[in-house]
Amino acid sequence: MKNYVKEYREDKKLTQEALANHLNVSRQTIISIENGKYVASLTLALKLSIFFNTSVENLFSLKEEHEN
Repeated sequence: MKNYVKEYREDKKLTQEALANHLNVSRQTIISIENGKYVASLTLALKLSIFFNTSVENLFSLKEEHEN
């Protein structure tokens, strides 16, 4: 699974801590999502998509980068 949370977060010039605080999760949760170590729950994925004003599909992809 690939995600673009880090890119969206950096585009808004937010720290991991600031994003975590807004979503009421730990900074470690954001770090783990960005590093691909943790798959966000549906609720958290929806909160992220609302926060970034984009679709869940734009934030998360089942397709790995190396796949065509």
